[in-house]
Amino acid sequence: MLLRILPLLAVLSVFGACRPSPDPSSPLAEPEPSKDQSANVTRMFNENCSGCHGQDMQGGGAGTKSLVSRDKFDQKWDKQFFDTIKNGKPDMGMPAFGGSLSDEAVWALVVHVRELQLSGLRAKEGDPKPDSSGAYASKLHKFKMVDVVTSGLSTPWSLDFLPDGRMLVTNRPGGVLVVDRTGKSSQRVEGTPPAVEIGQGGQMEVAVHPDYAKNGWIYLSFCDPAKSGGGGMTKVVRGKIDFSGGAPKWMDNQTIYEADQKYYSGAGIHFGSKIVFDGRGHVFISVGERGTNMRVQDLETPYGKIMRVNEDGSIPDDNPWPKSPAWTYGHRNPQGLTIDLEGNVWDTEHAPRGGDELNMLQRGANYGWPVVCFGINYNDTPFRVPWPKPDQKIAMPAFRWLPSCAASGLDTIRGTAFPNWKGDLIAGGLAGSNVDRIRVKGGQLVEKEELLHGIGRVRDIAVAADGAIYLVINGPDKVVKLVPAG
Repeated sequence: MLLRILPLLAVLSVFGACRPSPDPSSPLAEPEPSKDQSANVTRMFNENCSGCHGQDMQGGGAGTKSLVSRDKFDQKWDKQFFDTIKNGKPDMGMPAFGGSLSDEAVWALVVHVRELQLSGLRAKEGDPKPDSSGAYASKLHKFKMVDVVTSGLSTPWSLDFLPDGRMLVTNRPGGVLVVDRTGKSSQRVEGTPPAVEIGQGGQMEVAVHPDYAKNGWIYLSFCDPAKSGGGGMTKVVRGKIDFSGGAPKWMDNQTIYEADQKYYSGAGIHFGSKIVFDGRGHVFISVGERGTNMRVQDLETPYGKIMRVNEDGSIPDDNPWPKSPAWTYGHRNPQGLTIDLEGNVWDTEHAPRGGDELNMLQRGANYGWPVVCFGINYNDTPFRVPWPKPDQKIAMPAFRWLPSCAASGLDTIRGTAFPNWKGDLIAGGLAGSNVDRIRVKGGQLVEKEELLHGIGRVRDIAVAADGAIYLVINGPDKVVKLVPAG
């Protein structure tokens, strides 16, 4: 059964207009810039808002108070900020802008305000810093960051553990490394399937089967080169590593998920590629939208989907659409995927400028890209509003990062190392250079705490059996771990 979101109506304003589905081979097939270049968000703010609120939202001579506070930065104010800009606040002398600006432009001003707020909070509060002993103090635990692997890495992408404590680490340009428990010695696995590095794609996820000790399976995702040459697409295989000889060798390769060749693309963006196991015989796989925008909403395409297959790659009978591996759709670039201690599946995914998302994934749900979005275009023009219309059934995130952090890497805290964090999610960010601890209950955000900032591009997060938290970092390329302090 083919499900589609209704095409966007032609009456959408130029601020939110969207062209027909672009050529998926084009790396420029991204959020559509506003056709009205006068809708520059910074210019709109400077001309209409800064006179009263100040250039940095610190308040002004018109009696406005500073909005640079932790409370006002909370996502609970998103809709109120939007409504205030759109409808005005006559008793405080604030005019309504809804008559002259589209809803998309009004929301873009909210995004700009959020950017100014975070900049002000960084200046006022600073980043988390270690004390003289190297320990960081968070709300519930003190911890230290320890280097584990500092050589032999080139844009490391993913990490997982063998039962004996050895690590498997992928490098995006190619190759899977077996790293000893000290992090000082590594060997490259010979014979893994060829991966092609195209922009953000290459050798990506490595995931060790939870029953590895019994079955030996290891799953890999990578950018599979197109058979016709040029381009590639996310593919997942499983195999085993033979350690009996001098160098480890990849054996028994089996394809678990691959798209039809017609969907292979030369675009170098948005591969997704995360893998998790639900412990009930299923594998969840994230596939990015490759810059194709509205094609994400078409269930005939693989773009922007979370796939659910059996561990051997066959399609479960209880998937939401018959004979389809798709479990959810409407995703942009899901680069974080985990299953919490209660069995809920969570993803984190990139929006454009503003509005990365943390979603609890529900069977058959639509997560909205690009129909709704908390972000704006990279060129400082409006794009969408984040709330669906009454006739659009779209699942909303439990949390959105605004501004974006380029969410990448997500795991669930388990084990004994950090008992007060057990069951919380831990998420990383590339552009944000951040590590956040997130507590959720019943699908809703309870608490978010930034543990680290400014440590490099956090590519992946993996929690070891003992509860130590490993971070894969790009720039500098290394693997570090968080351990208890004190």
